[in-house]
Amino acid sequence: MSNTNKIKNEFQIGILTISDSGSKGERPIDVSGDTISKICTSEGFVEIFREIVADDITEIRNLLSKWADSKKVNVIFTTGGTGISPRDNTPEATKSILDIEIPGISEFMRMKTSEITPTAILSRSVTGIRNDCLIINLPGSPKGVQECLEIILPTLGHALEMIKGQKTHKE
Repeated sequence: MSNTNKIKNEFQIGILTISDSGSKGERPIDVSGDTISKICTSEGFVEIFREIVADDITEIRNLLSKWADSKKVNVIFTTGGTGISPRDNTPEATKSILDIEIPGISEFMRMKTSEITPTAILSRSVTGIRNDCLIINLPGSPKGVQECLEIILPTLGHALEMIKGQKTHKE
């Protein structure tokens, strides 16, 4: 799927599913989180954190900060809570803890996925860096997760190498 082969097993991921019903155990299977896990581990990334939380700004913010500040994870993927309903709080929680925002990644995901699913333009997903950890908001649907990962994984290895200082731009 992507060009991450040369960095296999070098980068660790966390998967944070934002779901009110999932956090209460009302949804026994986390299909979107499973989709992230399956795709990323097949690309060689190592999953070390995974959790489901309610769509609560404080809860999301606290867990994102804890994981990013642990220095144990290079990428955190969130799934869910990126739409326009009153309970969709993931973008606000994410923005509040970022050191650097990287709008191009989320803009590119919206642009490319809207060619397949026009309602993708309603996504408010955010991408950025906290403490050398890349945080990427993905949609809540398994289909949206898969489409977005297919779009960004080819450049993810380069981004992570840049963040770690392993790669520089050539003149």
